[in-house]
Amino acid sequence: MEDKIFLQGLEFYAYHGALPAENEIGQIFTVDVEMKVDLSVAGASDRVEDTVHYGEVYEDIKAIMHDSAVQLIEHLAERIALRINSHYNRVMETKVRITKKNPPIPGYYQGVGVEIVRVNHHD
Repeated sequence: MEDKIFLQGLEFYAYHGALPAENEIGQIFTVDVEMKVDLSVAGASDRVEDTVHYGEVYEDIKAIMHDSAVQLIEHLAERIALRINSHYNRVMETKVRITKKNPPIPGYYQGVGVEIVRVNHHD
């Protein structure tokens, strides 16, 4: 089964980072989330109750990104994946990618970041 719901290119201005300048000045973070979900029931029923409401997922991500500053984007990614996997039982697996577009390191690049994949182990 390869059905997926994704939220792509979510941008948040936040103050996460290991360096004091990142906590003071802040920067833009881009978040991409991909959730493995069986979409066959929703595809047949045309009912939002039979899928994962991506508007609610967006609000969860926004709350985490705008919460207290953390040092590592790895920690943010874990928090996002845990929130999705623990609150949306239809999700079988969550991939989270967080990109810092302008980290305080010299060089030319589009961004640096992390990507994690976490399987939802239903109770």
